[in-house]
Amino acid sequence: MDVGADEFEQTLPLLQELVLDADFVGLDIEFTGLRSDLSGPQQISLFDLPSEWYLKTRRSVQQFTICQIGLSVFSSIEGESNKYVAHSCNFFLFPTTFGILDSEFSFQASSVQFLNQYGFNYNKFLKNGIPYMNEEQEKKIKHNILTGNWRVRSSLDKDQIKVVIDEVTRWLDLAEEGDRMTLPGIAGFQAFEVQLVLRQALPNIWTVLKNEGVVVKKVSRQHRWYLEHASCDRASCWKEQILLSARGFSVFFQMLVKAQKPLVGHNMMMDLLHLHEKFFRPLPESYDQFKQNVHSLFPVLIDTKNVTKDIWKELHFPRVSNLSEVYEVLSSNLNSGPEIVHARQCEKYAKTKCPHEAAYDAFLCGSAFKFPLNFSGPDYPSIRPPVLILTVRRWPGASEQQVYREFQNLCKFDVRRLTQSQFLLLTNKFKDARSVLKEYRCHPTLQVSLYRYWRHSPNITCMLQVCSIVTTWALFAFLLGRASL
Repeated sequence: MDVGADEFEQTLPLLQELVLDADFVGLDIEFTGLRSDLSGPQQISLFDLPSEWYLKTRRSVQQFTICQIGLSVFSSIEGESNKYVAHSCNFFLFPTTFGILDSEFSFQASSVQFLNQYGFNYNKFLKNGIPYMNEEQEKKIKHNILTGNWRVRSSLDKDQIKVVIDEVTRWLDLAEEGDRMTLPGIAGFQAFEVQLVLRQALPNIWTVLKNEGVVVKKVSRQHRWYLEHASCDRASCWKEQILLSARGFSVFFQMLVKAQKPLVGHNMMMDLLHLHEKFFRPLPESYDQFKQNVHSLFPVLIDTKNVTKDIWKELHFPRVSNLSEVYEVLSSNLNSGPEIVHARQCEKYAKTKCPHEAAYDAFLCGSAFKFPLNFSGPDYPSIRPPVLILTVRRWPGASEQQVYREFQNLCKFDVRRLTQSQFLLLTNKFKDARSVLKEYRCHPTLQVSLYRYWRHSPNITCMLQVCSIVTTWALFAFLLGRASL
């Protein structure tokens, strides 16, 4: 089920009911980009500590935005053991443009091509995306609306509002009291925006939002005063409705937080960064503070990529990290899992595979979940291929970039200089590490072996050399002392 701004408010009560009754929720997010163009010390590397990776990635999260969120809500079926029903929804999002809010974000060409390859609906994202804001943005816009300091800031909105005011003003010149006109094609919180401007600009009209659009009625000033003070349309109540509509998907995000259901994703660190930045608060500079915030929002997190790394030895699980591969292996080999059926309005995924469609990937995540991801304390030890050490001979002045280019046709490594003639190599694929060890172990000028800290660390080597010198001098002094006796 695809949900945009036009359908969101009508769908919200059903979504709230589903989340409250859920056992757990699968999540996947698609973005307009993943990585900023970082270079030098700011370039993301496999050698980075989690805190270093966080600070570098934080910039990317601030630069790009969410274009689609997929949720798959899993609920146990009453009276049936070990059986669940999954309700899967795609939500197309677009940042709120209202009053002072007018966000900037970037597109990354490779991300656009990737999503386009899998049939992503950019029209729905750009034309009918659900608005959203974080708590700080909400405070600012709420203050401006409730204090009457609200203004139309977007140049596009200003042009549209000017056309609407001109149209209504021309109509008013010929209309009689009680006459009505309809402004079609205006929906969502933008309809509130249009009504707010019209009511401020024209004292002898009244507006009502109908299915067909915004209806404008010519009224007397006395009747206008009565309508403004009527219990069903008090100014304060109406402004709260504007804020509620402008918050958009953030309303549902708060429902999800309050429900405190287990959240399941795949390689979901980037998802969590965006959830924090876009719906909660701007990302803090401290990685530990970020982890505390995420744990308070979602106490139980399950990352299916971590699951596969934890159970591959115990259950003879193949080394797979791609989400579709994980799902296929679980479906074919681990038949003891629960039975999962799709809800009636979400049966598309029962018949069709839709990789990288957010709701489909969210369903795959929920179908594979087992172990929790820890955000309340220290990070779990990283499970990754071993660090390799490259010893260079007869290649004076070799740089990290030159070493990287030497190996790039075989596989991708991050490279870090250790000494003048030694470099550390790190990859995220075990097969690449094995391949390079095999190809270069006996190479005449580039010898690759497993890195051993006690053997290869310059600090340890220096300490051993100092100890050796001290021991030699102590032994020499001892021998001299004995000879003088």
